[in-house]
Amino acid sequence: MTLTRPAILYMHGLNSSPRSQKASQLTAALARIGMSAWLQVPALHHHPRHAIAQLEAAIAELGRPVLVGSSLGGYYATHLAERHGLKALLVNPAVTPHRRFDGYLGPQTNLYTGEVWELTEDHVVALAELEVPPPQDAERYQVWLQTGDETLDYRQAAEFYRGCAVRIQAGGDHGFQGFADRLPALLAFAGFDPSIFVDVDFSDL
Repeated sequence: MTLTRPAILYMHGLNSSPRSQKASQLTAALARIGMSAWLQVPALHHHPRHAIAQLEAAIAELGRPVLVGSSLGGYYATHLAERHGLKALLVNPAVTPHRRFDGYLGPQTNLYTGEVWELTEDHVVALAELEVPPPQDAERYQVWLQTGDETLDYRQAAEFYRGCAVRIQAGGDHGFQGFADRLPALLAFAGFDPSIFVDVDFSDL
């Protein structure tokens, strides 16, 4: 069944999962306003080609969801937003991650599931296949960056998404501190009626 009302597809980062803090907060927020059916947070496969296949299936099910991507998920979200003309909200997104894996090939461990897997050259090639130019339709994007990101240089994303609605907050970290406080803005960007959540307190999520 294709859903026609606002929907969100959340994409976690490398070695993360639907149990990450942001994914958990977003899941709880949609449950609190009775909209859980219009959110998908898939547990993405570590290989990009498998992950993209999962996400394409989710898009087909949700209709035209707003894509929310964190870190590597932001890279996936950008690729899919450009392919399908969708809106995307990116949180500390990775930019050209395939150029940043020198010295990191080899065994990896998912921080949430404990799964051990091998990062190979084929992963890097698959990531390169997903590269797109900077967005031309800037109105479809919001980009949330924190300067204290210890994993990615926020300036690379600020430059790549120049012209989009880029919000840079001093401090913070790669996990993006204060994400729960920004959930009303995320829901509004996704097209949910503000009257549904205007009086809802998400600060305890």
